[in-house]
Amino acid sequence: MLACGVDRPYPRGHTQLITRIAEQGLVIGELPPGDHPTPSRFIVRNRVIAALTRGTVVVEAAHRSGSLATARAAQRLGRHTMGVPGPATSGLSAGVHELLRGEAVLVTDAAEVVELVGDMGELAPDRRGPVLPRDLLAPGARRVLAALPGSRAAPLGEIARGAQTTDDDAVARLYELRALGYVERHGDGWKLTRQAMISVRGGRSRC
Repeated sequence: MLACGVDRPYPRGHTQLITRIAEQGLVIGELPPGDHPTPSRFIVRNRVIAALTRGTVVVEAAHRSGSLATARAAQRLGRHTMGVPGPATSGLSAGVHELLRGEAVLVTDAAEVVELVGDMGELAPDRRGPVLPRDLLAPGARRVLAALPGSRAAPLGEIARGAQTTDDDAVARLYELRALGYVERHGDGWKLTRQAMISVRGGRSRC
C-alpha cells in the first residue's frame, strides 16, 4: 500500500522489491499515477492499511507515530489492535504502552497474534516454565516435600500436618523422597537435602 501513485515506487531503494511484489502479488494506492509521497499522505495511507487487515500489531512507536495512527484507525474500524511491550525506559515503547493501557491486547509472539486474528480454534500454545524434577513427583509426594521447613529438621507429625495427610502416608512419602535424594533422616526428624532446597525454593518463587 503506497502513499503515492503506483507508478512511483517509494522508497526508491526498494524499487526492485516493489516491482517483484507487483509481479507476484498486488501493489495498490489511493492517489493517481504521478503523485509524490508527502508526510500527510502516509497518515492517510495508514487508515487503508488498517482497513485491509484483520488486526494491527504495533511493535515500536513513540507518542507521535504513524504506527499509532494506524492502530487508532484499526480501533475505529473495529479491528483487533495489539501491542508488543518494550522497555519502560525506551521512548520507542511509550506509544505501545499507551495503546496497551487502552483497548489494545498485549501479544509477545506470532502465535498470540494468530489466536486473535486467525480462524476459530487457532489458539496459542499454553505457556509453561521449565519442568523441574520435583514437578514429576506424585501429588502426595510434592505436598510432603513442600511441608518440610527449609532450614531445619522436622518431626513426622509436623510434616504430616503440613501436608494434610496421615502419619503413615507421610512416612511412606518421606522414604520415597529419600530414595530420590530429596530428604534425609536427622535423628527423629526429616530434613531437606541441598538438592531439594534448590528445587523447592525454585517452585515457591514461581507461585
